[in-house]
Amino acid sequence: MNETHQRLVSLLESLQPQALALLESMVGINSFTTNASGVDAVGKVTAEAFEALGFVAEFVASDHPLQGHHLFLSKAKPGAPRVLLVTHLDTVFPPEEEVANDFRWQPTPHESRIYGPGSIDIKGGTVLLWMMLHALRETAPEIWENTDWLIAANAAEEVLSRDFARHTSERCPDGVEAVLVFEGGPVIDGRHHFVAARKGRAEYRITARGRGAHAGSSFGEGVNAVTALAPLISSAAALSSTSKELTVNVARVEGGTVLNRVPHEAAFELEMRAYEPEHLRKAGDTLLSWSKPGLPEIEVTCLGESPAWPADERNLKLAAHWTVAAQQLGLEILPSRRGGLSDANYLCHLGPTLDGLGPSGGNAHCSERSADGSKVPEYLEPETLVPKAAINVMALVALLRAHDAR
Repeated sequence: MNETHQRLVSLLESLQPQALALLESMVGINSFTTNASGVDAVGKVTAEAFEALGFVAEFVASDHPLQGHHLFLSKAKPGAPRVLLVTHLDTVFPPEEEVANDFRWQPTPHESRIYGPGSIDIKGGTVLLWMMLHALRETAPEIWENTDWLIAANAAEEVLSRDFARHTSERCPDGVEAVLVFEGGPVIDGRHHFVAARKGRAEYRITARGRGAHAGSSFGEGVNAVTALAPLISSAAALSSTSKELTVNVARVEGGTVLNRVPHEAAFELEMRAYEPEHLRKAGDTLLSWSKPGLPEIEVTCLGESPAWPADERNLKLAAHWTVAAQQLGLEILPSRRGGLSDANYLCHLGPTLDGLGPSGGNAHCSERSADGSKVPEYLEPETLVPKAAINVMALVALLRAHDAR
């Protein structure tokens, strides 16, 4: 690590106490997705924190009336390369759950952890973003001043609010230089990780309609919807493919009423996930081909789709800046792929995308703690804030200098 890199790390270390104080204020506010006032309160704290960096806040109402406002923070530089920095304001924990499990801000120095709702998903990512932008302003002022910055904070990421992507895209009509998402990035065996691809998802409902009849006196007149549906359940599950990294999860089955009646209707629901959009499409086409009229009637309905974010050449080229930055700091960072969804799935069309750029932690979406300590709630590993922020700063500087050199 040379003198310039050491100066960056030292600056980030000096910012960490203030960042943790900001994180404590955020974690102390319940921001369950449908607690709109709490989500908006976190948005207000976030806007105030970035105001000192010159960001102007815009609050945009969610389409769903029970959700809070999306937050857009801009530091505009028309004509300059635009960088989109993505986080969110909501968590998955209702207020009563936090109270019941005494789930709150709880630093544990002996464990090098900070427990609390949203500590890693994603309030820790927001404060890391705050740290890195402060450091970038101080260490690379020419990059800071000659970049068009936009921070987009989703009010309802935990339910994958589609309107957030629409509002964000409207603010980036010409695309962006990079989409950077600050979900947590784990450290495994001393190596930092980030995300370079996420699976897409499609959900289906398959319904069989037969004809009801008395199971004793009129059995032959009935058409059993349950037995008509049963082989399709097995066929759907069999679409899973290890080689294609396609998973088909039959998650819900229903049918029939009482035992002395031939069931007239039955249904099952599934979700499928894959990295390659073509694999999802072909599996979906197979399901849709099962539709048929008559008795029994089979109806196949797509309930919804989330686009895949594949590891294309643009993402890999962008990722190279992070790999080199880590090496210059004497660290290692590796790209990974995740089956879960994030805002990256809905924003990757705007430009090359990376995710998992936040700090390390664990047990996201968990609030329970067992008496023997084998189960612990969501936590942040604060010692990962500085190295991950340093990697992000150096990679961004390299990316934007390469843009200027083109």
